[in-house]
Amino acid sequence: MARYCEICGKGSNKSNAVTRRGKAKKEGGVGRNITGRAKRTQKPNLQKVKAIVDGSPKRIKVCTKCLKAGKVERAY
Repeated sequence: MARYCEICGKGSNKSNAVTRRGKAKKEGGVGRNITGRAKRTQKPNLQKVKAIVDGSPKRIKVCTKCLKAGKVERAY
């Protein structure tokens, strides 16, 4: 099962981790320079939740945004 929310479909995202050197201009320096970029992935905050799906309880992966918005009917 992949890392994605089963309610909204939110999944992982690719981005760069930017490494910088120097002092910021507003702190009295000459500016920050980029010295490297490393590939990284941003993963959603998924929780395994027991929810009611099609009338019966089932364990699904749901992002916390959907949980807080009340899009999931929990089965305790």
